[in-house]
Amino acid sequence: MLTDSPTASAANVSRGELWAWAMYDWANSAYSTLSITILNGYLLHVVFASDTWQRTGDVVWAWGIGASMFLAGLCSPVCGAWADARANKRGWLAGSALTGALAMIALAGTPVEYPWVITALFILAAFMFELSLAFYNGFLPELTDEHSINRVSAWGFGLGYIGGGLSLVVAMLLLQFGPAVGLDSLAAQLRAGLVLLGVWWAVFSLPAIMMLRDRAPPRVIGSSDQSIVVRSFRQVGSTLLHIRALPMLFLFLLGFLFYNDAVQTVISQASTFATRELSFTSAELAQVILMIQFVAFPGAMAVGRIADRWGAMRALWLCWILWGVLLVVAYFITTKLMFWCLGVVVALVMGGIQSVSRSVMSQLTPPDRAAEFMGFFNLSGKTTSFMGTFLFGLIVLQTGSARLAIVSLLGLLLVGVAIAGRIDLARGRREASGE
Repeated sequence: MLTDSPTASAANVSRGELWAWAMYDWANSAYSTLSITILNGYLLHVVFASDTWQRTGDVVWAWGIGASMFLAGLCSPVCGAWADARANKRGWLAGSALTGALAMIALAGTPVEYPWVITALFILAAFMFELSLAFYNGFLPELTDEHSINRVSAWGFGLGYIGGGLSLVVAMLLLQFGPAVGLDSLAAQLRAGLVLLGVWWAVFSLPAIMMLRDRAPPRVIGSSDQSIVVRSFRQVGSTLLHIRALPMLFLFLLGFLFYNDAVQTVISQASTFATRELSFTSAELAQVILMIQFVAFPGAMAVGRIADRWGAMRALWLCWILWGVLLVVAYFITTKLMFWCLGVVVALVMGGIQSVSRSVMSQLTPPDRAAEFMGFFNLSGKTTSFMGTFLFGLIVLQTGSARLAIVSLLGLLLVGVAIAGRIDLARGRREASGE
Protein backbone atom coordinates (compact mmCIF):
# COMPACT_ATOMS: atom_id res chain seq x y z
CA MET A 1 0.00 0.00 0.00
CA LEU A 2 1.24 3.49 -0.82
CA THR A 3 2.64 5.67 1.92
CA ASP A 4 4.80 8.64 0.97
CA SER A 5 5.78 7.51 -2.51
CA PRO A 6 4.42 5.22 -5.20
CA THR A 7 4.93 1.60 -4.20
CA ALA A 8 3.92 -1.41 -6.23
CA SER A 9 0.59 -2.81 -5.06
CA ALA A 10 -0.82 -4.54 -8.12
CA ALA A 11 0.57 -7.95 -9.02
CA ASN A 12 3.89 -8.01 -10.91
CA VAL A 13 4.22 -4.20 -10.97
CA SER A 14 7.60 -2.83 -9.95
CA ARG A 15 8.16 0.44 -8.18
CA GLY A 16 10.29 1.51 -11.14
CA GLU A 17 7.34 1.13 -13.49
CA LEU A 18 5.19 3.32 -11.26
CA TRP A 19 7.87 5.99 -11.21
CA ALA A 20 8.28 5.75 -15.00
CA TRP A 21 4.52 6.15 -15.42
CA ALA A 22 4.44 9.17 -13.11
CA MET A 23 7.41 10.71 -14.92
CA TYR A 24 5.26 11.24 -18.01
CA ASP A 25 3.28 13.73 -15.94
CA TRP A 26 6.63 15.40 -15.18
CA ALA A 27 7.39 15.43 -18.92
CA ASN A 28 4.11 16.69 -20.33
CA SER A 29 3.60 19.29 -17.61
CA ALA A 30 6.27 21.39 -19.32
CA TYR A 31 3.68 21.81 -22.06
CA SER A 32 0.97 22.67 -19.54
CA THR A 33 2.99 25.41 -17.81
CA LEU A 34 5.03 26.81 -20.68
CA SER A 35 2.09 26.89 -23.10
CA ILE A 36 0.05 29.24 -20.90
CA THR A 37 3.07 31.46 -20.27
CA ILE A 38 5.72 31.24 -23.01
CA LEU A 39 3.57 30.05 -25.92
CA ASN A 40 0.68 32.34 -24.99
CA GLY A 41 3.08 35.29 -24.71
CA TYR A 42 4.72 34.41 -28.03
CA LEU A 43 1.37 34.37 -29.85
CA LEU A 44 0.06 37.55 -28.22
CA HIS A 45 3.23 39.68 -28.08
CA VAL A 46 5.21 38.48 -31.11
CA VAL A 47 3.16 36.61 -33.73
CA PHE A 48 -0.10 38.58 -33.41
CA ALA A 49 1.27 41.72 -31.77
CA SER A 50 0.40 44.42 -34.31
CA ASP A 51 -2.68 46.66 -34.07
CA THR A 52 -4.07 44.87 -37.13
CA TRP A 53 -4.30 41.68 -35.07
CA GLN A 54 -5.65 43.46 -31.94
CA ARG A 55 -7.77 40.65 -30.49
CA THR A 56 -6.71 37.93 -32.92
CA GLY A 57 -4.08 36.46 -30.60
CA ASP A 58 -6.63 35.95 -27.80
CA VAL A 59 -9.08 34.28 -30.16
CA VAL A 60 -6.41 32.10 -31.86
CA TRP A 61 -5.27 30.97 -28.41
CA ALA A 62 -8.79 30.12 -27.16
CA TRP A 63 -10.09 28.58 -30.36
CA GLY A 64 -6.82 26.75 -31.11
CA ILE A 65 -6.99 24.99 -27.74
CA GLY A 66 -10.67 24.28 -28.33
CA ALA A 67 -10.01 22.78 -31.76
CA SER A 68 -7.22 20.55 -30.45
CA MET A 69 -9.38 19.32 -27.58
CA PHE A 70 -12.28 18.62 -29.91
CA LEU A 71 -10.11 16.65 -32.35
CA ALA A 72 -8.39 14.72 -29.57
CA GLY A 73 -11.73 13.89 -28.01
CA LEU A 74 -13.01 12.48 -31.29
CA CYS A 75 -9.84 10.50 -32.04
CA SER A 76 -9.07 9.18 -28.54
CA PRO A 77 -11.77 6.46 -28.37
CA VAL A 78 -10.88 4.99 -31.76
CA CYS A 79 -7.14 5.20 -31.19
CA GLY A 80 -7.63 3.76 -27.71
CA ALA A 81 -9.58 0.82 -29.11
CA TRP A 82 -6.85 0.30 -31.73
CA ALA A 83 -4.20 0.37 -28.98
CA ASP A 84 -6.14 -2.21 -26.97
CA ALA A 85 -6.55 -4.42 -30.03
CA ARG A 86 -2.78 -4.49 -30.65
CA ALA A 87 -1.81 -4.14 -26.98
CA ASN A 88 0.53 -1.30 -27.93
CA LYS A 89 -0.43 1.67 -25.78
CA ARG A 90 3.28 2.30 -25.28
CA GLY A 91 3.82 2.77 -29.02
CA TRP A 92 0.94 5.20 -29.27
CA LEU A 93 2.20 7.09 -26.22
CA ALA A 94 5.66 7.39 -27.78
CA GLY A 95 4.32 8.55 -31.14
CA SER A 96 1.96 11.20 -29.77
CA ALA A 97 4.39 12.55 -27.17
CA LEU A 98 7.40 12.82 -29.49
CA THR A 99 5.36 14.29 -32.36
CA GLY A 100 3.99 16.96 -30.06
CA ALA A 101 7.45 17.79 -28.76
CA LEU A 102 8.87 18.09 -32.30
CA ALA A 103 5.95 20.31 -33.32
CA MET A 104 6.86 22.78 -30.56
CA ILE A 105 10.49 22.87 -31.67
CA ALA A 106 9.39 23.41 -35.29
CA LEU A 107 7.06 26.20 -34.15
CA ALA A 108 9.98 28.00 -32.51
CA GLY A 109 11.91 27.85 -35.77
CA THR A 110 9.09 29.11 -38.01
CA PRO A 111 9.41 32.79 -39.07
CA VAL A 112 6.67 35.07 -37.71
CA GLU A 113 5.86 36.04 -41.30
CA TYR A 114 3.96 32.73 -41.44
CA PRO A 115 1.46 33.15 -38.59
CA TRP A 116 -0.95 30.48 -39.80
CA VAL A 117 1.85 27.89 -40.06
CA ILE A 118 2.69 28.74 -36.45
CA THR A 119 -0.99 28.38 -35.58
CA ALA A 120 -1.17 24.98 -37.28
CA LEU A 121 1.90 23.74 -35.38
CA PHE A 122 0.42 25.06 -32.13
CA ILE A 123 -2.80 23.12 -32.75
CA LEU A 124 -0.83 19.98 -33.72
CA ALA A 125 1.24 20.10 -30.53
CA ALA A 126 -1.86 20.70 -28.39
CA PHE A 127 -3.66 17.85 -30.18
CA MET A 128 -0.80 15.43 -29.56
CA PHE A 129 -0.60 16.48 -25.93
CA GLU A 130 -4.28 15.72 -25.40
CA LEU A 131 -4.16 12.48 -27.41
CA SER A 132 -1.17 11.15 -25.47
CA LEU A 133 -3.11 11.38 -22.22
CA ALA A 134 -5.56 8.68 -23.37
CA PHE A 135 -2.75 6.11 -23.60
CA TYR A 136 -0.98 7.39 -20.50
CA ASN A 137 -4.17 7.19 -18.42
CA GLY A 138 -4.90 3.79 -19.94
CA PHE A 139 -1.91 2.33 -18.08
CA LEU A 140 -3.24 3.36 -14.65
CA PRO A 141 -5.73 0.48 -14.13
CA GLU A 142 -3.02 -2.02 -15.17
CA LEU A 143 -0.47 -0.67 -12.68
CA THR A 144 -2.65 -0.23 -9.58
CA ASP A 145 -5.39 -1.83 -7.51
CA GLU A 146 -8.26 -0.27 -5.58
CA HIS A 147 -5.98 0.38 -2.58
CA SER A 148 -3.27 2.23 -4.47
CA ILE A 149 -5.04 3.92 -7.36
CA ASN A 150 -5.86 7.22 -5.60
CA ARG A 151 -2.31 7.69 -4.32
CA VAL A 152 -0.59 6.71 -7.59
CA SER A 153 -2.86 9.04 -9.56
CA ALA A 154 -2.10 11.85 -7.11
CA TRP A 155 1.63 11.15 -7.36
CA GLY A 156 1.45 11.50 -11.12
CA PHE A 157 -0.15 14.92 -10.85
CA GLY A 158 2.16 15.90 -8.00
CA LEU A 159 5.33 15.08 -9.95
CA GLY A 160 3.78 16.88 -12.90
CA TYR A 161 3.50 20.07 -10.91
CA ILE A 162 7.12 19.86 -9.80
CA GLY A 163 8.35 19.11 -13.32
CA GLY A 164 6.22 21.83 -14.83
CA GLY A 165 7.42 24.25 -12.17
CA LEU A 166 11.10 23.48 -12.74
CA SER A 167 10.75 23.89 -16.51
CA LEU A 168 9.07 27.24 -15.87
CA VAL A 169 11.98 28.30 -13.63
CA VAL A 170 14.39 27.64 -16.50
CA ALA A 171 12.14 29.58 -18.89
CA MET A 172 12.00 32.50 -16.43
CA LEU A 173 15.80 32.51 -16.29
CA LEU A 174 15.85 32.77 -20.08
CA LEU A 175 13.55 35.79 -19.88
CA GLN A 176 15.58 37.38 -17.09
CA PHE A 177 19.12 36.72 -18.30
CA GLY A 178 18.55 36.14 -22.01
CA PRO A 179 20.81 39.00 -23.17
CA ALA A 180 23.74 37.46 -21.27
CA VAL A 181 23.52 34.34 -23.48
CA GLY A 182 22.81 36.13 -26.75
CA LEU A 183 19.00 36.26 -26.53
CA ASP A 184 18.67 40.02 -26.93
CA SER A 185 14.98 40.34 -27.84
CA LEU A 186 11.78 39.15 -26.19
CA ALA A 187 10.99 37.16 -29.33
CA ALA A 188 14.32 35.29 -29.11
CA GLN A 189 13.82 34.57 -25.41
CA LEU A 190 10.32 33.22 -26.00
CA ARG A 191 11.53 31.06 -28.90
CA ALA A 192 14.21 29.59 -26.63
CA GLY A 193 11.46 28.82 -24.12
CA LEU A 194 9.51 26.95 -26.81
CA VAL A 195 12.58 24.87 -27.69
CA LEU A 196 12.98 24.13 -23.98
CA LEU A 197 9.34 22.97 -23.91
CA GLY A 198 9.84 20.52 -26.76
CA VAL A 199 13.13 19.12 -25.48
CA TRP A 200 11.85 18.72 -21.90
CA TRP A 201 8.70 16.95 -23.09
CA ALA A 202 10.66 14.55 -25.33
CA VAL A 203 13.52 13.71 -22.98
CA PHE A 204 11.46 13.09 -19.85
CA SER A 205 8.96 10.97 -21.78
CA LEU A 206 11.69 8.39 -22.37
CA PRO A 207 11.37 6.55 -18.99
CA ALA A 208 7.69 5.81 -19.67
CA ILE A 209 8.36 4.92 -23.31
CA MET A 210 11.18 2.54 -22.36
CA MET A 211 9.83 0.93 -19.17
CA LEU A 212 6.06 0.64 -19.47
CA ARG A 213 4.60 -2.44 -21.09
CA ASP A 214 1.08 -3.50 -21.96
CA ARG A 215 -0.08 -6.21 -19.59
CA ALA A 216 -3.34 -7.08 -21.32
CA PRO A 217 -2.92 -9.50 -24.26
CA PRO A 218 -3.76 -8.30 -27.80
CA ARG A 219 -7.49 -8.50 -28.40
CA VAL A 220 -7.01 -8.99 -32.15
CA ILE A 221 -4.28 -11.23 -33.61
CA GLY A 222 -3.40 -11.72 -37.26
CA SER A 223 -5.51 -8.86 -38.63
CA SER A 224 -4.34 -6.00 -40.87
CA ASP A 225 -4.17 -2.47 -39.54
CA GLN A 226 -6.98 -1.49 -41.90
CA SER A 227 -9.28 -4.16 -40.48
CA ILE A 228 -8.33 -3.10 -36.95
CA VAL A 229 -9.28 0.50 -37.73
CA VAL A 230 -12.66 -0.66 -39.05
CA ARG A 231 -13.04 -2.93 -36.04
CA SER A 232 -12.07 -0.03 -33.74
CA PHE A 233 -14.81 2.17 -35.17
CA ARG A 234 -17.29 -0.67 -34.75
CA GLN A 235 -16.07 -1.30 -31.21
CA VAL A 236 -16.52 2.36 -30.32
CA GLY A 237 -20.03 2.29 -31.78
CA SER A 238 -20.78 -0.92 -29.90
CA THR A 239 -19.50 0.59 -26.67
CA LEU A 240 -21.75 3.61 -27.12
CA LEU A 241 -24.75 1.41 -27.85
CA HIS A 242 -24.16 -0.83 -24.82
CA ILE A 243 -22.95 1.80 -22.36
CA ARG A 244 -26.29 1.41 -20.56
CA ALA A 245 -24.79 -1.72 -19.05
CA LEU A 246 -22.50 0.65 -17.13
CA PRO A 247 -24.92 3.35 -15.94
CA MET A 248 -22.57 4.74 -13.26
CA LEU A 249 -19.80 5.17 -15.83
CA PHE A 250 -22.26 6.85 -18.19
CA LEU A 251 -23.41 9.28 -15.51
CA PHE A 252 -19.86 10.14 -14.52
CA LEU A 253 -18.73 10.73 -18.12
CA LEU A 254 -21.73 12.94 -18.79
CA GLY A 255 -21.16 15.00 -15.65
CA PHE A 256 -17.41 15.16 -16.21
CA LEU A 257 -18.12 16.51 -19.69
CA PHE A 258 -19.59 19.68 -18.14
CA TYR A 259 -17.62 20.31 -14.95
CA ASN A 260 -14.27 19.53 -16.56
CA ASP A 261 -15.14 21.94 -19.35
CA ALA A 262 -15.38 24.74 -16.79
CA VAL A 263 -12.17 23.75 -15.01
CA GLN A 264 -10.08 23.27 -18.17
CA THR A 265 -11.25 26.56 -19.66
CA VAL A 266 -10.31 28.44 -16.49
CA ILE A 267 -6.85 26.83 -16.48
CA SER A 268 -6.16 27.48 -20.16
CA GLN A 269 -7.59 31.02 -20.26
CA ALA A 270 -6.34 32.37 -16.90
CA SER A 271 -3.42 33.98 -18.73
CA THR A 272 -5.84 35.92 -20.96
CA PHE A 273 -7.75 37.11 -17.88
CA ALA A 274 -4.54 38.21 -16.12
CA THR A 275 -3.17 39.97 -19.21
CA ARG A 276 -6.34 41.73 -20.37
CA GLU A 277 -8.07 42.53 -17.08
CA LEU A 278 -5.10 43.10 -14.74
CA SER A 279 -2.26 44.07 -17.13
CA PHE A 280 0.11 41.27 -16.09
CA THR A 281 3.38 41.10 -18.02
CA SER A 282 4.76 37.77 -19.27
CA ALA A 283 7.30 37.72 -16.44
CA GLU A 284 4.67 38.49 -13.77
CA LEU A 285 2.35 35.83 -15.16
CA ALA A 286 5.18 33.29 -15.14
CA GLN A 287 5.75 34.02 -11.44
CA VAL A 288 2.08 33.32 -10.63
CA ILE A 289 2.09 30.09 -12.63
CA LEU A 290 5.30 29.04 -10.89
CA MET A 291 3.67 29.56 -7.51
CA ILE A 292 0.64 27.55 -8.63
CA GLN A 293 2.82 24.67 -9.80
CA PHE A 294 4.52 24.21 -6.44
CA VAL A 295 1.45 24.83 -4.27
CA ALA A 296 -0.50 22.38 -6.45
CA PHE A 297 1.82 19.52 -5.47
CA PRO A 298 0.84 19.40 -1.77
CA GLY A 299 -2.72 20.18 -2.86
CA ALA A 300 -2.84 17.08 -5.08
CA MET A 301 -1.28 14.98 -2.32
CA ALA A 302 -3.76 16.28 0.25
CA VAL A 303 -6.77 15.52 -1.95
CA GLY A 304 -5.35 12.05 -2.65
CA ARG A 305 -5.15 11.40 1.10
CA ILE A 306 -8.68 12.74 1.61
CA ALA A 307 -9.87 10.36 -1.11
CA ASP A 308 -8.11 7.45 0.62
CA ARG A 309 -9.58 8.31 4.02
CA TRP A 310 -13.04 9.64 3.23
CA GLY A 311 -13.63 8.21 -0.23
CA ALA A 312 -13.13 9.56 -3.75
CA MET A 313 -16.65 10.97 -4.06
CA ARG A 314 -16.41 13.05 -0.88
CA ALA A 315 -13.08 14.40 -2.08
CA LEU A 316 -14.66 15.22 -5.43
CA TRP A 317 -17.53 17.05 -3.72
CA LEU A 318 -15.03 19.15 -1.80
CA CYS A 319 -13.29 20.11 -5.04
CA TRP A 320 -16.58 20.96 -6.75
CA ILE A 321 -17.62 23.30 -3.94
CA LEU A 322 -14.28 25.09 -3.92
CA TRP A 323 -14.30 25.53 -7.70
CA GLY A 324 -17.80 27.03 -7.55
CA VAL A 325 -16.65 29.56 -4.97
CA LEU A 326 -13.58 30.38 -7.06
CA LEU A 327 -15.62 31.16 -10.17
CA VAL A 328 -17.87 33.54 -8.26
CA VAL A 329 -14.95 35.30 -6.58
CA ALA A 330 -13.03 35.63 -9.88
CA TYR A 331 -15.60 38.11 -11.20
CA PHE A 332 -14.70 40.55 -8.41
CA ILE A 333 -10.90 40.34 -8.78
CA THR A 334 -9.57 43.85 -9.50
CA THR A 335 -5.92 43.85 -8.35
CA LYS A 336 -2.83 41.76 -8.95
CA LEU A 337 -2.62 40.91 -5.25
CA MET A 338 -6.17 39.54 -5.32
CA PHE A 339 -5.25 37.44 -8.37
CA TRP A 340 -2.23 36.04 -6.51
CA CYS A 341 -4.44 35.08 -3.55
CA LEU A 342 -6.98 33.45 -5.85
CA GLY A 343 -4.14 31.60 -7.55
CA VAL A 344 -3.14 29.98 -4.24
CA VAL A 345 -6.62 28.54 -3.77
CA VAL A 346 -6.79 27.44 -7.42
CA ALA A 347 -3.49 25.62 -6.96
CA LEU A 348 -4.79 23.68 -3.97
CA VAL A 349 -7.80 22.27 -5.85
CA MET A 350 -6.59 22.20 -9.47
CA GLY A 351 -4.62 18.98 -9.23
CA GLY A 352 -7.06 17.50 -6.75
CA ILE A 353 -10.09 17.56 -9.02
CA GLN A 354 -8.08 16.15 -11.94
CA SER A 355 -6.48 13.42 -9.87
CA VAL A 356 -9.68 12.27 -8.17
CA SER A 357 -11.62 12.39 -11.44
CA ARG A 358 -9.03 10.15 -13.10
CA SER A 359 -9.15 7.81 -10.12
CA VAL A 360 -12.96 7.59 -10.22
CA MET A 361 -12.90 6.95 -13.96
CA SER A 362 -10.34 4.17 -13.53
CA GLN A 363 -12.49 2.49 -10.89
CA LEU A 364 -15.52 2.59 -13.20
CA THR A 365 -13.57 1.19 -16.18
CA PRO A 366 -13.61 -2.52 -17.20
CA PRO A 367 -9.94 -3.63 -16.92
CA ASP A 368 -9.80 -5.25 -20.36
CA ARG A 369 -10.89 -2.02 -22.06
CA ALA A 370 -8.63 0.41 -20.24
CA ALA A 371 -7.29 2.42 -23.20
CA GLU A 372 -10.64 2.42 -25.02
CA PHE A 373 -12.60 3.68 -22.01
CA MET A 374 -9.89 6.20 -21.14
CA GLY A 375 -10.35 7.32 -24.74
CA PHE A 376 -13.97 7.97 -23.89
CA PHE A 377 -12.75 9.80 -20.81
CA ASN A 378 -10.84 12.08 -23.19
CA LEU A 379 -13.89 12.27 -25.46
CA SER A 380 -16.05 13.40 -22.56
CA GLY A 381 -13.43 15.81 -21.26
CA LYS A 382 -12.16 17.30 -24.49
CA THR A 383 -14.88 17.52 -27.12
CA THR A 384 -17.05 19.84 -25.06
CA SER A 385 -14.03 21.79 -23.84
CA PHE A 386 -14.17 23.04 -27.41
CA MET A 387 -17.42 24.74 -26.46
CA GLY A 388 -15.99 26.28 -23.30
CA THR A 389 -12.99 27.79 -25.05
CA PHE A 390 -15.07 28.73 -28.10
CA LEU A 391 -17.55 30.64 -25.94
CA PHE A 392 -14.73 32.22 -23.95
CA GLY A 393 -13.06 33.44 -27.15
CA LEU A 394 -16.39 34.62 -28.56
CA ILE A 395 -17.20 36.67 -25.45
CA VAL A 396 -13.73 38.23 -25.49
CA LEU A 397 -14.06 38.98 -29.22
CA GLN A 398 -17.47 40.61 -28.82
CA THR A 399 -17.05 42.42 -25.49
CA GLY A 400 -13.31 42.55 -24.81
CA SER A 401 -14.07 41.29 -21.28
CA ALA A 402 -12.36 38.14 -19.99
CA ARG A 403 -14.15 38.79 -16.68
CA LEU A 404 -17.57 38.08 -18.19
CA ALA A 405 -16.15 35.05 -19.99
CA ILE A 406 -14.83 33.53 -16.75
CA VAL A 407 -18.00 33.92 -14.69
CA SER A 408 -20.12 32.34 -17.44
CA LEU A 409 -18.38 29.02 -16.73
CA LEU A 410 -20.21 28.61 -13.42
CA GLY A 411 -23.24 27.26 -15.26
CA LEU A 412 -21.20 24.44 -16.81
CA LEU A 413 -19.80 23.50 -13.41
CA LEU A 414 -23.24 23.33 -11.79
CA VAL A 415 -24.68 21.15 -14.55
CA GLY A 416 -21.75 18.74 -14.27
CA VAL A 417 -22.07 18.48 -10.50
CA ALA A 418 -25.82 17.87 -10.74
CA ILE A 419 -25.15 14.86 -12.99
CA ALA A 420 -21.90 13.34 -11.69
CA GLY A 421 -22.92 13.87 -8.08
CA ARG A 422 -25.52 11.12 -8.46
CA ILE A 423 -23.11 8.22 -9.02
CA ASP A 424 -22.68 5.35 -6.56
CA LEU A 425 -18.99 4.42 -6.76
CA ALA A 426 -19.36 1.00 -5.12
CA ARG A 427 -22.08 0.07 -7.58
CA GLY A 428 -19.94 1.39 -10.43
CA ARG A 429 -17.03 -0.85 -9.44
CA ARG A 430 -19.34 -3.87 -9.45
CA GLU A 431 -20.61 -2.95 -12.90
CA ALA A 432 -17.04 -2.59 -14.22
CA SER A 433 -16.05 -6.02 -12.87
CA GLY A 434 -19.14 -7.64 -14.37
CA GLU A 435 -20.71 -8.62 -11.05
